[in-house]
Amino acid sequence: MSAKRAKLGPDAPLPKFVKPQLAKLAAAAPEGDGWVYEPKLDGYRIAARIDGKNIQLLTRTGLDWSSKYPAAVQALSKINAKAAYIDGELCAVDEDGLPNFNLMQNAHVGEANLIYYAFDLLHLNGEDLRPLPLLKRKQLLPPLIARKNGLHFNQHFGGPGADFLAASCKIGLEGVVAKRTTAGYMTNDRSGSWIKVKCTKRQEFIVVGWTDPEGSRVGFGALLLGYYDDDGKLQFAGRVGTGFDDKSLISILKQLKPLAVKKMPLAKLPKITGRGKPLRPATTHWIKPKLVAEVNYMTWDKEGLLRAASYVGIRNDKCPQEVRREA
Repeated sequence: MSAKRAKLGPDAPLPKFVKPQLAKLAAAAPEGDGWVYEPKLDGYRIAARIDGKNIQLLTRTGLDWSSKYPAAVQALSKINAKAAYIDGELCAVDEDGLPNFNLMQNAHVGEANLIYYAFDLLHLNGEDLRPLPLLKRKQLLPPLIARKNGLHFNQHFGGPGADFLAASCKIGLEGVVAKRTTAGYMTNDRSGSWIKVKCTKRQEFIVVGWTDPEGSRVGFGALLLGYYDDDGKLQFAGRVGTGFDDKSLISILKQLKPLAVKKMPLAKLPKITGRGKPLRPATTHWIKPKLVAEVNYMTWDKEGLLRAASYVGIRNDKCPQEVRREA
C-alpha cells in the first residue's frame, strides 16, 4: 500500500463503512523500535463516522448503534473536524477509571460512565489517511478530541513490550495491543502488524444452548458454548456456569428462549467422559447459533473443553460466523 497521502476533495469521499483492522493473538508482545503499545480496551469496537452534523457509531460488522448510545454521539459531535472516520472503542469505566465490560452491559440504561477511546484516524476532511504510517495517523488524532468530555485518545507507548504488558495486567487491564509504527491501515487484516496479548485467557464463543438450573438457582444452570472449525463445522467448547448474578441469569434466559430449537446445532454430540457432568437430554436445551458470549478460562482440557470458565458478557457486536478457537 502506498504511503502517499490521498488527494483532497471528491477523490477521497468519506467512506460509508470500513471493515476494521484486526489484531493477531500472540503469547508475548513483539519487541523493537518498530512497535508501539496500547492498552487493550474492554468495551465495544466502534468506528465513529462524522459527516457534518450526522454522527454514526458503527460496530465492527457495520451495524449502526448511534441510537443506543446518544451520549457518545453527543460527545463526538464536538470534535474539531467537519468530516472524519475514527477507529476506537466505546467503554464503560469503573470507579477506578478502568474499562469494564460488565458495566458496559448496563450502559444502555444510563448506569455506566461511557468513554469513547480513539486510537486511529482513517479519514479527515477529504483525505484518506489509511495509506499513511500508523504514527502519522495518530499524530492527527489528539487535536480533534482534546478537552472534549466523553472522548479520550488511547495513548501509545514505547517498549519494552513485556514491561508494558506486566504493568497493564497489574492494574487490571485486559492486555495490550502492539502495533507496527510504519504500517498503513489494513482493513479486516490479521497479518501481524497489530498483535494482541492478553493478561488472562479470554475469547468469544457461540452460545449453542443452556441447561436447566438446579436447587435455588434462577434462570439457567450453564450456557453451552461452541466455535467454528476451519471446515465451518460447529464444535463443542464446553459450558460456563459462573460469573452470572440473578439479574443476568433471568435477562439472558429471555434472549435464549426465542432461539430454542429441537435439533442440536453442533457437528457432533459432545462426549464428556472426564470432568463435568454429562449432558442430559431432559435438562439440555439447544438454540440457533446467533448469540456470542465472552468468557474467561484457565485452559483447554484433553477432551477439547474449557476449564474454569467464567462468563464476562454477551457480545452483540460480534458475528457468530467469525468465532474460531484462538488457542
